Amino acid sequence: MSTSYWLDRTNPTNKKNYDVVIVGAGISGLSTAYWLNQEDPSLKIAIVEKNRLGFGASGRNAGFVTCGSVEHFNRLISKHGQAEALEIWRFAETNLKLLQEHIIGDQGSSIEFYKRGAYSLAAQDNEFNELKTVAKTMTTLDIPVEIFSSTEIEKNVGATNFVGGIKYLDDAETNPFLLMELMRTKIKADIFELTEAHNYLQTSEGTRILKTDNGDFECSMIIYSLNGYSPSIHPYFEDKIYATRAQILMMEKAPLFMDGPCYANFYLDYFRQMPNGALLIGGFRQLEKATEVGYSDHITPVIQNALHDFVKNHLPTLKDKPVSHRWGGIMGFSKDGQPMIGSLPTDGQVFFNGGYTGHGLGLAFHTGKRLVDLIFGRDVPAWLSARRFS
Repeated sequence: MSTSYWLDRTNPTNKKNYDVVIVGAGISGLSTAYWLNQEDPSLKIAIVEKNRLGFGASGRNAGFVTCGSVEHFNRLISKHGQAEALEIWRFAETNLKLLQEHIIGDQGSSIEFYKRGAYSLAAQDNEFNELKTVAKTMTTLDIPVEIFSSTEIEKNVGATNFVGGIKYLDDAETNPFLLMELMRTKIKADIFELTEAHNYLQTSEGTRILKTDNGDFECSMIIYSLNGYSPSIHPYFEDKIYATRAQILMMEKAPLFMDGPCYANFYLDYFRQMPNGALLIGGFRQLEKATEVGYSDHITPVIQNALHDFVKNHLPTLKDKPVSHRWGGIMGFSKDGQPMIGSLPTDGQVFFNGGYTGHGLGLAFHTGKRLVDLIFGRDVPAWLSARRFS
């Protein structure tokens, strides 16, 4: 974003000085700050955020901490080959392990973190056949997965009108905002909320000056951790990351009956029961795919009605429960469905990470680590590097 001379209220005498300035206080920015702390505790780090901590997708998602990526494993193989598909899956597995080891520890219950697996449900026989093929492939590669019949699905998660499904045994779920608040306590950085970043300037001394509506930040390095909002800060991202809206509906609490969170319709729709019994359901973006883009987080009748109808058709015990919340959030879909890290081709001191394609909780913490690897000269996977788009 550019800054008008008439609206520029910055005072050069109040310039803030840091080694690194991260733009974005979602899970991506916090993860990057954490790994920078681990690499060099002496670094002076600032995080600037236009709104509040977790205002974007990080505080508006469904709380799924999943392995893999936006696509079923066999489709990953078709696109990337088996070796790279397995590497992508293991990357997400490592993300979860790192979160548990470095952030969550013994505080899982305080952030509503549970590792009990996640189901992928099939409403049609052809979908179930594909899921069973996925499970067979994964089993040969030592990825823990189980197959369930329609009767078992109804017993385990209370969902009807499904012909069967599979369960990824290592998936987890959490309260995403509580996770970010916990992560914040593990980070040594100054966080500037309600501080919108605009453009930046290069100085003759080799530093960068980030212009914000809360003054100038002079630093040696800028990191954009904006995911879906990346194209709003720099044109480089316009053909690589696309702002895509997701909508969610929440129903009043009921007695606990679900054995774990669920996906349906090849990951497009998803639902889970909160520890307090409330049901969260999201998805159906495919009904308005052409308009579920951009930076507005408004909700639409078509998708909200579809979410409610899904509950009536598949979760009969909840069909008469009132709706308590409806909201939208902006995701960052990458050009090929995988996250990306790198530096701007025009400036090797401006780095970035993003493009999680709806799976930020399952990818961002490890992605932040690999971005720090890149910054400090270590190799990173080719499928993760933004150079793949060159």
